[in-house]
Amino acid sequence: MIRNFIRAALVSLGLFTGPALAEEPFIVVQSTTSTQNSGLLDYILPWFEAETGIDVRVVAVGTGQAIRNAINGDGDVLLVHAKADEEQFVEDGWGVERFDVMYNDFVLVGPKSDPAKVKGGSDIVAALTAVSEAEVAFASRGDDSGTHKAEMRHWNDVGVDPAAESGTWYRETGSGMGATLNVASGMDAYTLTDRATWESFGNRGNLDVLVEGDPRLFNQYGVILVNPEKHAGVRAAAGQRFVDWLIGPDGQAAIEAFELNGQQLFFPNAK
Repeated sequence: MIRNFIRAALVSLGLFTGPALAEEPFIVVQSTTSTQNSGLLDYILPWFEAETGIDVRVVAVGTGQAIRNAINGDGDVLLVHAKADEEQFVEDGWGVERFDVMYNDFVLVGPKSDPAKVKGGSDIVAALTAVSEAEVAFASRGDDSGTHKAEMRHWNDVGVDPAAESGTWYRETGSGMGATLNVASGMDAYTLTDRATWESFGNRGNLDVLVEGDPRLFNQYGVILVNPEKHAGVRAAAGQRFVDWLIGPDGQAAIEAFELNGQQLFFPNAK
């Protein structure tokens, strides 16, 4: 991984002050595919690890699965993007406290030929209404991820139950964002994606960003320490140190500094 090369460089320069790798404490972070696939975590984690000597092991899955994993005790920290579900996670006692970390946005991508004629719009509900009325191909993650949850909120606003159309113009991949973008590229289909994954995606084919800028496409990320009272195995001290770093000045600066092709992909907003 890229971060291992960075850490190796820090070690060689004498900047890594933590204990030897074999003796490092570690934490497990249940997170989303967007934070991993975009390269964000590979970029910021070496700095936390160098400062603390705490190794961060990331499980990158959809938000729904990440939350279920944390409920099962398979993680110390949750870093996801479905605020209502995160707040419920804390309210149910599975998490200690939720903090805003950063945000970006979702975009609707689709074929450049744009059979639904939505290109240049900034109203996601109007765009999805046009897609459903034209019955043109739409690829959905269908995996209970943060992106899928956001998509379903928009379909609800449209007044369409896409599950009833599954297998016709509406296709559920049951996969992560990268795989779903691959399907959309192969089918010349529309899909909703977080911007960070889109910017890091290489197989765009005939796809382009068609709709963006709607305030409803705002994409907030939050971080939560898993409640050690629920699972005695939670590495609470190390996990809290990571939470504090992520929402503190060093973590926020690292997030802000992360760019891809000269474009900032995440915007820190911890309070």
